Amino acid sequence: MCKNLVYDIKSIMDRDPAARNPIEVFLLYPGLWAVILHRPAHFFYKCKCYFLARLISQVSRFFTGIEIHPGAKIGKGLLIDHGMGVVIGETTEIGDDVTIYQGVTLGGTGKETGKRHPTIGNNVLIGAGAKILGPFRVGDNAKIAANAVVLSEVEANSTCVGVPGRTVKKGSERVDLDWVHIPDPVAQELCRLLYRIEKLEKQIDNNSDSGKEEQN
Repeated sequence: MCKNLVYDIKSIMDRDPAARNPIEVFLLYPGLWAVILHRPAHFFYKCKCYFLARLISQVSRFFTGIEIHPGAKIGKGLLIDHGMGVVIGETTEIGDDVTIYQGVTLGGTGKETGKRHPTIGNNVLIGAGAKILGPFRVGDNAKIAANAVVLSEVEANSTCVGVPGRTVKKGSERVDLDWVHIPDPVAQELCRLLYRIEKLEKQIDNNSDSGKEEQN
């Protein structure tokens, strides 16, 4: 744990220009303390001491504003910058030297069981407010733009932006997107709701007709 702590502090010093010295980072960075407290919570989780593991994680959440489920697997050098509102789900896996900004959610869609949260590769940067939802992989050195909503796999060395997330850059090569014909998620959801309403109305009409026939 001491080696990991030294590595984490050095990693923060290297990547955060606001970090002045290691003592300041250790004492005043809530993102670092969220990771420090996660390690014993994860240990107890693996030992099936679920209540104690969850208790530690909730204490950490209270003091740091960062919620990391004790089941999440986190590598070395995680920088949670600012950190308020960050949520990391139970089956999330995070590689080494990942940077996460405030308001990020590494979550599920609520439909899966088992592995239902994302796997984040090494050296990934996730911008403020981004949501990565589902059991897929974000490749090494990828960048997720602020407020992006990512619902499918992101290749290594690529940049993903938008709602829903789309790759706009792979390595040094830009990707041309058809921005005119991007589907509108709100319109799609309204179409699904209208279809469901029509279906329910037909079922109600059929039930009413059946009831009238029985009365006759």
